[in-house]
Amino acid sequence: MEPTTVVTPGPEQLRALAHPGRLRMLGLLRTSGPATATSLAGRLGLNTGATSYHLRQLAAHGFVVEDTERGNGRERWWRAAHQTTHTATAPDASEEERDVTDAYLQAVAITHADNLQRALAESRALPEAWQQVLDLSDWNPRLTAAHAKELSEAIHELVSGWPEDVDDPEAQRFVVNVNTYLRPGTLR
Repeated sequence: MEPTTVVTPGPEQLRALAHPGRLRMLGLLRTSGPATATSLAGRLGLNTGATSYHLRQLAAHGFVVEDTERGNGRERWWRAAHQTTHTATAPDASEEERDVTDAYLQAVAITHADNLQRALAESRALPEAWQQVLDLSDWNPRLTAAHAKELSEAIHELVSGWPEDVDDPEAQRFVVNVNTYLRPGTLR
C-alpha cells in the first residue's frame, strides 16, 4: 500500500478551497479517481462552465492536476494531487488566517451535512447489509481538553489503521465522518 499523500494548505489555498462545490469535486477526484469537467458536472448537478472554472481554481492552488495519460485534445482529465487535506491553526495565527480557516471549516461542515443527507435519502434503496451499517450515534462524555484530544487522536488512529478490502469485489467506499467539538453553549 502506498503512503497517503497529504497537503497542509496555507491561507491562500484554504481561501480557494473554502467553497462546498470545490470540496465536493476534490472529494470525488480523491475517491472515484480522475474525471473530466463534464462528468463531474453531471455527478454534482452543476453546469460544465462552473465545473471547469472550479477545477482551474483547484489546479491554480495545487489541489488537482491534469491527468495527461487520459483524454485527447478535446477533453481534459483531472486528478487529485493529494489524498487528504490537513489543517491546523497556529496559536499565533492572525485574525485573517483564523477567518480563512473558519470559512474553510464551514464549507467542510456543509459538505459533510450534504453527503449525510444524500446517504440517508439513498439508504432505503441499499441492500439490507448496507442498511444495517448506517450509524448516526453521538455521545456527550465529560472530558478535559487533554482527554478530548486523546480521544480524537485514538479515533483517527483506529480509522487510518483499518485495513482496506481492496481485493474484495463486494467492498465499497465507506464514509467515516468524525466530528469532535465542545458542546455549543458550554463555555460562555
